[in-house]
Amino acid sequence: MEPTLPLFDEEPTRPLADLLRPTQLEDVVGQDHLLAPDAPLGRMVAQQRLSSAILWGPPGVGKTTIARLLARAGNLAFEPVSATFSGVAELRKVFAAAQRRRGIGQGTLLFVDEIHRFNRAQQDSFLPYVEDGTITLIGATTENPSFELNGALLSRTQVLVLKRLDEAALSTLLHRAEQLTGHRLPLGDDARRALIAMADGDGRYLLNMAEQLQALPDTETTMDTTALAHHIQQRAPLYDKAQESHYNLISALHKSMRGSDPDAALYWLARMLDGGEDPLFVARRLVRFGVEDIGMADPHAIQQALAAWDVYERLGSPEGELAIAQAVVYLATAPKSIAVYRGFNAAHHAAHRTGSLMPPAHILNAPTRLMKNLGYGKDYQYDPDTADGFSGADYFPDTMDRETYYKPTRNGYEAQITEHLRHWAALRARRQRG
Repeated sequence: MEPTLPLFDEEPTRPLADLLRPTQLEDVVGQDHLLAPDAPLGRMVAQQRLSSAILWGPPGVGKTTIARLLARAGNLAFEPVSATFSGVAELRKVFAAAQRRRGIGQGTLLFVDEIHRFNRAQQDSFLPYVEDGTITLIGATTENPSFELNGALLSRTQVLVLKRLDEAALSTLLHRAEQLTGHRLPLGDDARRALIAMADGDGRYLLNMAEQLQALPDTETTMDTTALAHHIQQRAPLYDKAQESHYNLISALHKSMRGSDPDAALYWLARMLDGGEDPLFVARRLVRFGVEDIGMADPHAIQQALAAWDVYERLGSPEGELAIAQAVVYLATAPKSIAVYRGFNAAHHAAHRTGSLMPPAHILNAPTRLMKNLGYGKDYQYDPDTADGFSGADYFPDTMDRETYYKPTRNGYEAQITEHLRHWAALRARRQRG
């Protein structure tokens, strides 16, 4: 067993997460897909050919630690900066120091935390030093690099995705914390699992909570989940309404409803609302879904979505959120059809292709004598007065062949529409022959 360390006597200023920071890459948990011998960073270290990279992942998964250990493994000077506090002037000092080191044969690893917070000009300042090898750039970001980083910078770096820490990795961290302090956390099995769940994949947050528990005056009593909740605040879920998680979760909700899975749809709805999403944004998306993904397969779907929107505006949160949940379940279980969506797109293409063709004269109104003389409205048949309630007339431009855009499915109400269209097509063909 590793030697124990009195946590609050010898080094009171160092948090537990810092005391447990790995000293070699093999000790980093949860990122074997990057650090194993046959993984990207593992191969780089083994070959002593470290290239610039962007470490993309949620908080508390080891981005800073990995950067430090890569510098040590590559015998590189470690220069950390934070994009939150640094500007071009500080970067220039780092670049100058790196050039001096290069002159004596030593390389530099520049670690930029929150690199997505640098603007375009600041990001561009890295390019010449990355290209000529003055620095090896390791950037860390919690945001999607595709949206937040310049294309020129991305083309010169490798994006490596770090995973949120799973239960096994977090359990390993707790075990290490207990070994270091020499004290087992005062938690029952259920409470221990609850603590890990509270961390939501963030190792640093987990260790901070463990440190709080270790500091309690009475650590002899084993806590259950209720006692744990009394001492430890649940972590707010990772969700930024202006960033990628916003789009990821609405996509998950949309596709769960499209896949007719009401349970998954309710889960993603709950995730969004728990994260602070505006329920009216969700309501608007449900209306879009009712039109785009269900359409004529269930014409009542749009009414359900609009009703949920209206109910929420009248009741507000949290009562009104139940109406949104009801609409989610209705839409997820409704028959699906994008026939109208596809038909409208096809009609758009035809309209652009055919230009300004006039409607056929027989369906034009003729409010003046001149229009009547020109044949406007001539031979128009009023469909309700025909024997079948269907005239079979051609409503396309005279110079344009009839085209089919709307092709209903056999789902829901569209099955009936299909039969109506077949009946009308047969009548139209018969009257054209006659």
